Amino acid sequence: MNTVTTSAFDLPDHLSAKADPALIADDERHFAAVAESLERSIADLSDRLDAERRAPGGTGQEALDRDLEVHRLTARLRTLRRFGLDLCLGRMDPGDDSEPVYVGRLGLTDSAGRRLLVDWRSPAAEPFFGATHAEPMGLASRRRYRWTRGRITDYWDEVFTSDGFAGHAAALDDQSAFIASLGSSRSPRMRDVLGTIQADQDAVIRAGSHGALVVDGGPGTGKTVVALHRAAYLLHADPRLGHHRGGVLFVGPHQPYLAYVSDVLPSLGQEGVRTCTLRDLVPEGATATAETDLDVARLKSSVDVGALIEAAVRFYEEPPAEGTTVVTPWDDVRLSADDWAEAFEAPDPGTPHNEARDQVWEHLLTILVDAHDDDVPADQVRRTLQQDRELRTTFDRAWPLLEATDVVGDLWSVPAYLRRCAPWLSADDVRALQRRDARAWTVSDLPLLDAARQRLGDPETSRRRRRQEAVVAAERERLAGVIDELVAADDSELLLMTSLRHQDLRDALVDEAALPTADPDLLAGPFAHVVVDEAQELTDAEWHMLLLRCPSRSFTVVGDRAQARHGFPESWQERLGRIGFGQVRLASLTINYRTPAEVMAEAEPVVRAALPDANVPTSIRSSGVPVVHGSVSELDSVLDTWLAAHAEGTACVIGDATFRATSRVRSLTPVLAKGLEFDLVVLVDPEAFGTGIEGAVDRYVAMTRATQRLVVLTSS
Repeated sequence: MNTVTTSAFDLPDHLSAKADPALIADDERHFAAVAESLERSIADLSDRLDAERRAPGGTGQEALDRDLEVHRLTARLRTLRRFGLDLCLGRMDPGDDSEPVYVGRLGLTDSAGRRLLVDWRSPAAEPFFGATHAEPMGLASRRRYRWTRGRITDYWDEVFTSDGFAGHAAALDDQSAFIASLGSSRSPRMRDVLGTIQADQDAVIRAGSHGALVVDGGPGTGKTVVALHRAAYLLHADPRLGHHRGGVLFVGPHQPYLAYVSDVLPSLGQEGVRTCTLRDLVPEGATATAETDLDVARLKSSVDVGALIEAAVRFYEEPPAEGTTVVTPWDDVRLSADDWAEAFEAPDPGTPHNEARDQVWEHLLTILVDAHDDDVPADQVRRTLQQDRELRTTFDRAWPLLEATDVVGDLWSVPAYLRRCAPWLSADDVRALQRRDARAWTVSDLPLLDAARQRLGDPETSRRRRRQEAVVAAERERLAGVIDELVAADDSELLLMTSLRHQDLRDALVDEAALPTADPDLLAGPFAHVVVDEAQELTDAEWHMLLLRCPSRSFTVVGDRAQARHGFPESWQERLGRIGFGQVRLASLTINYRTPAEVMAEAEPVVRAALPDANVPTSIRSSGVPVVHGSVSELDSVLDTWLAAHAEGTACVIGDATFRATSRVRSLTPVLAKGLEFDLVVLVDPEAFGTGIEGAVDRYVAMTRATQRLVVLTSS
């Protein structure tokens, strides 16, 4: 924890004017109170956490509530310990001369209940991010801090009233806090920029969660920043999205992106957001390869995934057309075709195939038991039927346990099956989709595998239930023996041990912890809200994977149509409306905060050559460093020169698969560079990225990863 010993400020010599006590004395006093409150809060949270962990675990809802409280306390304690004083982002000075309001990553009060920090996600903090000179939102001024290792190394004042400059002149700079932060060196992980969120970004972050909100913007407009902060904001501000109601899923384009942004959400006081890529949603995603045949990829990406998988599974849910005679020691019972049909209709709508199987089986047994005379013991008949191999074999053929991989694999290896399930496909399409190795999974197969797994459910459910029943039966038998011994030995006057014979008590004594269970799929959903970054790349089939996980259709969709590698001729409303969204709102970000004007001047013609109407954002800063062109042979010298001149920062070589990455220089393809940013970007033979829209987009994306310097090297 960062307590105040001498001063919270550690301003460099060239900013000595900002150290004037008249400017910072109020802050010093406030930070002293914050430090005292932090120390008390950390001690209090530690005690409460220890008490919760020592408390009995309980069962059911009680156990869940305890686990959630432990998680909440742990997360808050971790945040307080991680940041200390630099929980504070800045302060607002109201125009009515009332006390300054300090804004923090979390809310904080002192022992008397006085508010020391307001949570950045609260309505009270909104002017800190949203105030502009055109709309000051009741503020006279705003101060933002720059923290370095727990001390303030700079701060900036923005004044919104004509008479407010006198007391802030030394703290006013030509550059705002935000612009100044853009020039700092990048690290291997994204830093949160909470203290410098701009008004246009904040408006998107705080927008309501109903329906789909599309955040459309070009490179450097802060789409990813908005997406991450919005996830944290919504979880805090919208009670409908809490963990017990589904929580928030954040979907990124690839693993390097997730690693890059992994620190941001915890730094915003939010650790409950699930993050993944589309590959992570399906077990086969880890090893799936790219689809090499573009026509096959197109067919799979545009197929009606739900209709295809539903037809494929329904094929295995058709009752026998002929009846069956079942022989028992008491009678020969005819199981008619109508009986089979009745049993097949027994499961509740929406029950996954493999889980519905037990319901069908139980209904069949009930039909057969009811067909016997009333004087025949029903439980004996049921046990006999359960052991009837012929009946079980007939049922297994009629409603088999299914694996998602078998269903999808059969579509690609049995032409007649695919024709039956997808009658809209032409003979040529069916032929093109067949392959020699049915289980050679590609990325294009993942949406179908996911839909099949969701429709089928866990094939182990039935087997696990039978194992659970066997465990419970064995445990009850064991307890019955123990109870008999206790009752026999009970010589008390009230014969208290006889109460153990009551069935409810015996059931309560069964150890449910001993029952076999499955690990939950934490990405299966349903989620209350889904945030999707780089959403312009998703196919219709891939959208189906996400819609399955969020029935409410509450989405934040982040992307840039001009960065779609395979083109994006529609509007966002047309694309999302076609795949199942109802309400679609659009928010556009048009200011490029990241990429210097010098780089954008060269990148813009590259994308406009393929996409004349591309939404290219306007850069608001210039680095003064022109784009450098050279030969591939200069790669090593370019990197050595830059590393020698820059003790901090990161670089990236894009387009040279032979280059070996180092601690400060990454080596990526244009696809894997998407969503990332680097101080120096070196493009190697960018014309080799390809032709048409895909090649132009890859070059555009790669060029706009640079925050300071761009070097383009060619072989010719």
